[in-house]
Amino acid sequence: MKSLLNALQEGRLVELPETDKAKALEYLAHLIEAIPDLGVRPELAEMMMAREKSQNTGIGLGVACPHVRAEGEGELLCSVGWSPQGIDYGASDGKKVHLVAMYYIPVSQKGNYLKEVSSLVAAVRREGWIQSIADATDIATVRERLLDWVSSSIDQSVPDTKARMIRLEAKQAEASALSSSVPTTENAPLSVVSVLILSLPDRVFVLSEKTDLAAAIESDGSIKEIVSLKSPFSKGGYSLTFRSVSHYGARSLYEYLAVKPA
Repeated sequence: MKSLLNALQEGRLVELPETDKAKALEYLAHLIEAIPDLGVRPELAEMMMAREKSQNTGIGLGVACPHVRAEGEGELLCSVGWSPQGIDYGASDGKKVHLVAMYYIPVSQKGNYLKEVSSLVAAVRREGWIQSIADATDIATVRERLLDWVSSSIDQSVPDTKARMIRLEAKQAEASALSSSVPTTENAPLSVVSVLILSLPDRVFVLSEKTDLAAAIESDGSIKEIVSLKSPFSKGGYSLTFRSVSHYGARSLYEYLAVKPA
């Protein structure tokens, strides 16, 4: 489940702002289109919808795995959406979908894609359904549950030593995304600060205890688009990871976690 792990580590797990199926697929497709390693930028949203019209990708148990195949080489890429309310996806079992794992599949990665989806389905079946994710109260809980599934799958498919290494990598990524409340000291290896980004129709305001970081973010003309996609980004030596968003009409307040070597 390497591509799912990569999605969790690189900030491509999001709470879906829409329960409309088409809009949810478009949102997740844009996350994949924004991956620098993708190279060319195919019209993934249109390709995903065309694929859905020919065959519904709701696999049951509250999960859907929309995907498109592409010619050539490249990595198997994934973005993941969580819908607390559930999406009327048209799945064969009639249940609403709460977890959408979208895949971009180069022809050379077909086998890896099938193995990854099989592992995901097996993890859900061990749970009995997607209930633990459907009932989650925040995206952090969803991330933790998915990391547990990835670790469990890896345990069953690779040697123990490699499994422990990947579990450690996953836990480190989780800690970086969730540890804004951990105090820093002179001996701490990382500087961790919270950043609030208020996106207005005509401009952006940034609040942070690091005023130089706030000023650098505000001066970036592309920041509105970046945060609207809930994408990770780097600024002023910090790596910023999306945590949450609250919408107030035309205004949106995004919370990011900024991490920098101390």
